[in-house]
Amino acid sequence: MIKIIKAGIDADAAADMDAKVKATVETTLKDIETRGDAAVRELSEKFDNWSPESFRLSDEEISAAVSRLSEQTVNDIKFAQTQIRKFAEIQRASMKDVEEETFPGVILGHKNIPVNSVGCYIPGGKYPMVASAHMSVLTAKVAGVKRVIACAPPHSGGPNDAIVAAMHFAGADEIYCLGGIQAVGSMALGTETIEAVDMLVGPGNAFVAEAKRQLYGRVGIDLFAGPTETLVIADETCDGEMAATDLLGQAEHGTNSPAILLTTSAQLVEDTQKEIEKQLLTLETAAVAGQAWRDYGQIILCDTDEELLSEADRIASEHVQVMTRDPNYFLENMTNYGALFLGKETNVAYGDKVIGTNHTLPTKLAARYTGGLWVGKFLKTCTYQRVSPEATATIGEYCSRLCELEGFAGHKAQADIRVARYKDRTA
Repeated sequence: MIKIIKAGIDADAAADMDAKVKATVETTLKDIETRGDAAVRELSEKFDNWSPESFRLSDEEISAAVSRLSEQTVNDIKFAQTQIRKFAEIQRASMKDVEEETFPGVILGHKNIPVNSVGCYIPGGKYPMVASAHMSVLTAKVAGVKRVIACAPPHSGGPNDAIVAAMHFAGADEIYCLGGIQAVGSMALGTETIEAVDMLVGPGNAFVAEAKRQLYGRVGIDLFAGPTETLVIADETCDGEMAATDLLGQAEHGTNSPAILLTTSAQLVEDTQKEIEKQLLTLETAAVAGQAWRDYGQIILCDTDEELLSEADRIASEHVQVMTRDPNYFLENMTNYGALFLGKETNVAYGDKVIGTNHTLPTKLAARYTGGLWVGKFLKTCTYQRVSPEATATIGEYCSRLCELEGFAGHKAQADIRVARYKDRTA
């Protein structure tokens, strides 16, 4: 039997907040489209108190930012990027162009073509999300995108040196110190000084996520991203300290970040609740993580691993950490998740920052139909065909009859003209 020990925020309350964000974003995007740079500058002044002569960083400013970092910080960023690049290159190598003769004289194929230009958003208002530069800019470059631009908001009164360095090392062609709706809006819509891109990627707050949703169709996007989600699946082999640490470690992303404990152990429920209260007394980000746990945290108690599995697939969480006797059971049987973290030895922070898998992942049940950001998101798999004279005479007859079946006279004519021209020639 599945028992809800702790429930999260009411769905209607969450919907009300979403509606307010939607209206704000819609108005703001219209303003950016109408007034361009002037609107972008006003928004940056209003929300970030930031109005430089140019939002785009010069080569000198980028070099200066890198030079202010310690050697250790530079090495750490480069280490993380090496791991992420390795896995992205493995993924890219798995995607092959194909060409085959599927019927005598009929050659069909597809090519994986990179998107021409991509705009990457790197969050940096509350936390300077250095890792997001690796995940978006670097992955796009591995995919072969020719023009990659990157935006991050000012942090503590100016560009964040570590984010700038990460963008630069990842291969960004243009770097802007610009945040929020004004950043994604200007990249997608274009302004007098920012050339529009074909695709937007990267995480962000509720306003950034909603802006991407409203811009989808005009540009491509990686996915519809909501607040960070984490699901800890655990049994009696896990202890309360480990479970609490991993729940709060993701709850600190934002006050609306859901963190869920899914377990078969009543003792773990009790131990985890006590440990959460204990850790919140000393955790530096307790103000954020504590509110997220209070309003959005959940605890679900199950009787069997089969119930754990069914609940996990229903929840379809962005991050799923499995700390049970047999983590591979979930790898082999789960179908709805953004990323799996198998065993106590790993954790979501590894995926977020350094290990190599991408941290831009589906939220709000999107894991039911999509995975996260990877090189394949930046590639268009486009088909082509070539047909010999002999084959077109045969294929055309089939096509003509099938077009007539559907009432498409113009389509039928396309087939008939080829049958007429090539059948006698090939007889």
